[in-house]
Formats: sequence, C-alpha cells, structure tokens
Amino acid sequence: MVKPNSKNSILLVIDVVNFCCESKHHKKIRTMVQKLVPFITKFKKRIGGSLIYVNCTRWDKKHLPDNLNELYKNPRATYYTTDKTGHSEKFYKLQPEKEDIIITKNSYDAFVNPSLDKILKKKKIKYLIITGIYGDGCVHATIQGGFSKNY
Repeated sequence: MVKPNSKNSILLVIDVVNFCCESKHHKKIRTMVQKLVPFITKFKKRIGGSLIYVNCTRWDKKHLPDNLNELYKNPRATYYTTDKTGHSEKFYKLQPEKEDIIITKNSYDAFVNPSLDKILKKKKIKYLIITGIYGDGCVHATIQGGFSKNY
C-alpha cells in the first residue's frame, strides 16, 4: 500500500471561499469547514510539504468562459458574483501559509489552469488528496481532471 508523503502527495483544497460558504443556506458547509481547518493542520504535521488552495475567478460574465456563461442566459440564474470588493473569492476561515500554493480557476475542474499540472509535475506528485466545497461539482470535476492526467 502506498503511503502519502511530502514527496509523492499533495492536498488540494478547492473553493473554500466566502462566496461558497457565507450564504444563510450554507450552514452545513460552514460546519464542514470547521472540521477542515484542523484536518489541514494535522495533514501538514503528518505529511509535511505544501498544500494547493484552489479558488475561483470572479464568477461573473466577464471572467467566465463562454460555455459557462451559456448556463446563465436563463434570467432566473443569479450565480454571478455581485460583490464589487472581490471579497467573495477570498478564502473562508483558511489561512494559506507562505509555502502553500494558490491556483485560480475559471471553470469547475482546477486543471483548466495549466499551472496546476505544471506545479504537480515539477514537484513529482503522483497522488492527490482532494477536499473542498461542492463535492458534486468542482471537487468531482477536479478528481476527474486529475485522473485523466494520471494522478
């Protein structure tokens, strides 16, 4: 059995940002984040190395690719970022450390940002440990993206 270590594995933390956590409807997500913070601390202590935090670009028409903007042509869809301060894309209750890496994506799969694959290859990472918000969306898409790239 392969044991994760700082030489072959890395933790990806996906979309734990204010936009995905602060709504009054996201109480379960905020509860999960309270458990995620100590998990990250234990992971870093046990495995070592850096983490990759994945956030998203402003979720508005200007910053999304055409295929995602298609989804929002329905006038009832209001998923665009309305926060003009940029606060919504900041990490929620997480404090990346200076050795950690931050990747920004503009789609569901974090591998749409080619920097992610380049960083993983440079670090000789074989195994991804993935956590984050919306397991049926961006987390799942990133798992599939990583699998298709042989992680």
